[in-house]
Amino acid sequence: MRTSFLSSIKSNNRTKFSARFLKSALGIFAMICVVSCKVGEEYARPDFGDDVSSEFYTGEEKEETLSVDSLNSNEVNTDTIPMSEIPWKDYITDKTLQKLIDTALVNNIDLQKAMKNMEIGMEELAQSKANFLPSVNARPADYRREYYSENYNNYGSNRARRNHGENPPTSFYTERLEYSAALQANWELDVWGKLRWQKEAARAQFMKSKEFKKAVQTSLISEVAATYFNLVMLKSQIEVAEKNFALSDSTLNIVQLQYGAGESTSLAIQQTKSQKLKAKTLIPQLERQYVIMENKLNRLLGRSPRPIEIDTDFEEIEFQKRYTSGVPLELIKNRPDVAMAEYELITANADAGVANALRYPSLSIGASAGLNSFRLEEFLDPVSSGFALLNGAIFQPIFNNRKLKTNYNIALSQKEIAQLDFKDDLITAIADVSNSLAKMEKLKEEYAIAQERIEVTQKGLKDAGMLFRGGYANYLEVISAQSDALESELNLINIKNQLLIANVELYRSLGGGWQ
Repeated sequence: MRTSFLSSIKSNNRTKFSARFLKSALGIFAMICVVSCKVGEEYARPDFGDDVSSEFYTGEEKEETLSVDSLNSNEVNTDTIPMSEIPWKDYITDKTLQKLIDTALVNNIDLQKAMKNMEIGMEELAQSKANFLPSVNARPADYRREYYSENYNNYGSNRARRNHGENPPTSFYTERLEYSAALQANWELDVWGKLRWQKEAARAQFMKSKEFKKAVQTSLISEVAATYFNLVMLKSQIEVAEKNFALSDSTLNIVQLQYGAGESTSLAIQQTKSQKLKAKTLIPQLERQYVIMENKLNRLLGRSPRPIEIDTDFEEIEFQKRYTSGVPLELIKNRPDVAMAEYELITANADAGVANALRYPSLSIGASAGLNSFRLEEFLDPVSSGFALLNGAIFQPIFNNRKLKTNYNIALSQKEIAQLDFKDDLITAIADVSNSLAKMEKLKEEYAIAQERIEVTQKGLKDAGMLFRGGYANYLEVISAQSDALESELNLINIKNQLLIANVELYRSLGGGWQ
């Protein structure tokens, strides 16, 4: 009776001790969770102050947030929207070019690779989320049997004596026989936010891969459009060159008739023939450039070289009549390369959080349950063969604390470098837009002058032809007028092409084309 009473007291004391221990452990765990909120620094976009201007600069007296007109329009439309928000099919209205861009967006190899990188980032993000869950492993069936001989030095073990007594067999004997099956689980508690920061870094890298895909798409649309405009330009220049060659041939016929009538010299024939051959040489030069540009466009479309049908009239190509450039800080959300730089900064901030969390203790819980027996007939009996284990561990780095501190300091420095890269990319983007706006304005001025020049040269060519036929001008004046007219036509086409490409480049530099 006394023994039963003492056992009851011991059992009660043990229960109270266990309860106090459990409360203390829960209290310590709660305190750790509260303190863990302070490990790492949440990301906040840096303020660059006056280093990043609030308006685009184009070299004019006033800094610009310009509205850019179409080539021939001086109308003012107050119902404007930021260019970067215009879908590319609304901005680029040429139907042939739209079909080419659609093909490129499906077949371009660089864009396909960017999409695969985005899929990789998505998988890594999913894995970072799974790190919060316990890892579970199973051993459905395990069989182990060990054989030893009479003189094996392990015979003195208790297990060997228990199995065979003082007289071991003279041949190989079974030292150990084991059948087992187990289920194991391990769970690392995210006490200091290490897993949370790893998830944040993986999310930032995934978002960076999305922005990279946008950047590739924006660049692809811009490059396809620029190559297409170059093709249309070369096609127009070839037509001008052929027209000029025909005109040179007509002039040569007139000079030859005059020579036959004794009104001109053989020198006039030679000079006119030279001018005709010069005009003819220009045609294969332009045709060569056309084929090279055609092959470049085919590569952008993700296919081998082949002819590209272009029925577009160069004079009919236009863009939306009115749009605004917006303000520089909008580039952070609109321009993919700037957004990529910010996500890289977010990743560096998260890596610093991981490096900081690694300096503190880590807490992990493990558990396993299963069956273990040396008798097959009792293996499936959970009463005689079952087992269950529960363990927890706290790991505290001591002697490698200096290394962990060094890693943390390095992570902080890398974060500062990423912040400087972000600032540099933003300033570069603002400079790109400012350059594009300035280029647009000056090209429009140059285009207006070129239009005026071509009117003058065409009138001069017409007058020279009439005077030459009437005998009031010599062949040199005609040749000079033809050369001047050819140069002015080619120059006008070239300036318009630059202006069209500048429109696309401004659209790209503002971050348009991925919507």
